[in-house]
Amino acid sequence: MARGLPSAASLVRFCQKVNRVRPLEETTMETSLHRCLSTLDLTLLGVGGMVGSGIYVLTGTVAKELAGPAVIVSYAVAAVASLLAALCYAEFGARVPRTGSAYLFTYVSMGELWAFLIGWDVLLEYLIGGAAVARAWSGYLDAIFGHHIRNFTKTYVDEWQVPFLAPYPDFLATAILLLSSVLISCGARVSSWLNHTFSAISLGVILFTTVLGFILARPENWSSEEGGFAPFGFSGILAGTATCFYAFVGFDVIAASSEEAQNPRRAVPKAIAFSLGLAATAYILVSTVLTLMVPWHSLDPDSALADAFYLRGYSWAGIIVAVGSICAMNTVLLSNLFSLPRIAYAMAVDGLLFQVFAHVHPRTQVPVAAILVFGFLMATLALLLDLEALVQFLSIGTLLAYTFVAASVIVLRFRTASPPSSPGPASPSPGTKEPSSFSDRLQLVAPEPGRLRPALRPYLGFLDRYGHGTAVAWALGLLVASAVTLGCVLNFGDSVLHLPRWGYILLLLSSGVVFLLSLAILGAHQQQHRQDIFQVPLVPLTPALSILLNICLVLQLSHLTWLRFCIWLLIGLTVYFTYGFWHSKQNLPESSGLAAARYVVFPNGTLVETVQAVQPPCQPPAQEPGHTEQPAKP
Repeated sequence: MARGLPSAASLVRFCQKVNRVRPLEETTMETSLHRCLSTLDLTLLGVGGMVGSGIYVLTGTVAKELAGPAVIVSYAVAAVASLLAALCYAEFGARVPRTGSAYLFTYVSMGELWAFLIGWDVLLEYLIGGAAVARAWSGYLDAIFGHHIRNFTKTYVDEWQVPFLAPYPDFLATAILLLSSVLISCGARVSSWLNHTFSAISLGVILFTTVLGFILARPENWSSEEGGFAPFGFSGILAGTATCFYAFVGFDVIAASSEEAQNPRRAVPKAIAFSLGLAATAYILVSTVLTLMVPWHSLDPDSALADAFYLRGYSWAGIIVAVGSICAMNTVLLSNLFSLPRIAYAMAVDGLLFQVFAHVHPRTQVPVAAILVFGFLMATLALLLDLEALVQFLSIGTLLAYTFVAASVIVLRFRTASPPSSPGPASPSPGTKEPSSFSDRLQLVAPEPGRLRPALRPYLGFLDRYGHGTAVAWALGLLVASAVTLGCVLNFGDSVLHLPRWGYILLLLSSGVVFLLSLAILGAHQQQHRQDIFQVPLVPLTPALSILLNICLVLQLSHLTWLRFCIWLLIGLTVYFTYGFWHSKQNLPESSGLAAARYVVFPNGTLVETVQAVQPPCQPPAQEPGHTEQPAKP
């Protein structure tokens, strides 16, 4: 029995290490990157990440195969669903203005291993997403030139039949990715200027399309003769919503770029709201004019918008739309190539990924090595893999990242912001000023996050008996588990589980009750409330609904997608336990004093004591001007 104790202790230490959280520091404005991006720059980055090939291809596909003219409703509902995740990203981007996006947000709340897996997951998502867009860009351009590029490649290079590989190498997609990587390595300002140019052209084409489309509109295309406004019914609208949700994936580039924002606490939330609003408006307007110009059942899913103008006899307008689509795809490419190296940079700075990715060029102030390496990997994927195989990998990483970010908002909202003080009333130190304003007095008596609300203690006092934060942690775990159960029942209750009617209703009601009960327990505890930064409204309801929606959508993905994703995660675990676990900055001796988040929220001593409370032990404490060291009182 005694021999088992050391192994048990080692296992406990191992679990503590893989679940260690990164300190959440307040002084996070200093960076080796160049803070040069304004709110407009961030907004256009977000618009470029969302308004891409989807507006020219996805709209026609959903309208013809899933929802008909009701694609408008699908986009509106998808925009609201995306807003839930966007609000969570906005709070973290303002609160932690560092590059890293979902990886960093998970690191400061959930722990190191979860953060690495989310970061590794997001890297794959950007790699596959950029390669897929490059293949689509190449195919669209090839179609404009009558497929001469494809025929030339097949004739003079080679053609093969290998599973998951493209029938021929796509040199055009590879070339555009390599060229984009070189341009982005020139600096954030160059990337922003390119994105401004392509986004302006794309938005101008969308505005032109909307105006001309309303002029050519035929209201009878929404009449009952063509199947009505919603020919596929409510189920078609929901299926269209699930597909249209992915059209808004891309706003996280704003959070990933917060370390290069001039004023991230204000710019990041505004940019996320503006970009999501612009993207939703663009998708709704384009889908409206598209289904009004031509009957929904006559649309060409591959190039619906351009083909609609060709059908109405405006071939010159179709050429303008083709130019706009090329520019829109370029903005998505730039968005992926801009965000991906910065995620790798953030992981390398923390020691979890190879240090070469943490190198920042002294002149351009961007992670050049990460840009070139991942740009080359993305170009290789675009050269060899088939577009369909690439698309199957999409969405799973983004949905899991959204889920972890929403859960992280709940974790940090109920976490104590200031270090715990010693028990008993603290006597005022010499030089301590009494609170001079009502807000100062209010701060001194502010409730501690994670504690049960005082009004509910007579009724729910048993929740505080198991330690501070225990009830919140269990409630969050039950919320996620009940959300998974709800998602499984809704997705597989009839097709896979083959549940009888009473069993389906029983599981649905029981998991729903547990979900609502978990929400009630979380809502019964006190939260952090800060006026200086943006905070998600209606916590825990807003992030909980985001978690439920993301889980329902991710469960709709195919088994083959999950298998490939698990293989990628196994590779990531190998990288973490052979490199990241041992080189993590949290392993360094000087990081032991930074194991918890530090805030100067309610100072109750002198300036010297306040600074001592937040400085690492390895640094000498700062002193007030004119202050002399006093002997400690017994």
